[in-house]
Amino acid sequence: MPIILVTNDDGYRSEGVTALADALRPLGDVTIVAPVEEASAIGHALTLKRPLRLDRISDGFFSVDGTPTDCVNVAITQVLKRLPDMVVSGINKGWNLGDDVTYSGTVAGAMEGALLGVPSIAVSLRQTRGDYDFSYAAQAGATLAAALFKHALPPRTFLNVNVPKGEPRGMRVTVQAKRNHKTTVMTREDPKGRLYFWIGEGENEWHPHDLSDYEMVRDGYVSVTPLQPDLTAHNALADVERLLMEKEAGVR
Repeated sequence: MPIILVTNDDGYRSEGVTALADALRPLGDVTIVAPVEEASAIGHALTLKRPLRLDRISDGFFSVDGTPTDCVNVAITQVLKRLPDMVVSGINKGWNLGDDVTYSGTVAGAMEGALLGVPSIAVSLRQTRGDYDFSYAAQAGATLAAALFKHALPPRTFLNVNVPKGEPRGMRVTVQAKRNHKTTVMTREDPKGRLYFWIGEGENEWHPHDLSDYEMVRDGYVSVTPLQPDLTAHNALADVERLLMEKEAGVR
């Protein structure tokens, strides 16, 4: 029976991680290893300067006082004692679209799986007020997991899945959207007169693109974007080569 590792960045108390695990159980033996506290927007951080603690919540359910990346590594070495057959991260309370994937702890959990050679999926649901309905997102995650077991992706490739609120109109393959980034940092003063700062979230000024993850979820579809850890700008290699040649010519 396949071994499936489930993690998230909202913390082990989030209903999203248990909903996802329940949907995946018909496909294999599911183990949850999730952060003790919320670790949103922490990216692909790895804890190296303090010890980590692993606690058992219940059978097949553990917490780690670290990041999603920590959770994947501790799960593999201390809980499973082997690589899982799949890593699924989520369900995140809020989309992880476009450029925002670089900040996402949810995406980082799946990325760590991909770096270790394991088929991996990150699942995120539109942020809403009040109670969340994780059913459609959990179903989407399970559907794609079943498909990945049958049809492998290229090495070091993983899926970033974003789900609209309510029943989706279907699934679509998408690309990362691009957003006009604007830094917003609010300044405040504590009771002792010392300054502190609060970084605001990015503005939703997205570049139009018919196949972007942002456009598809806004239109009511589940967005499925294949991602990879390779950040090399391959289309710029020739430009950089020319820069170096010009620099060397100038030195001479």
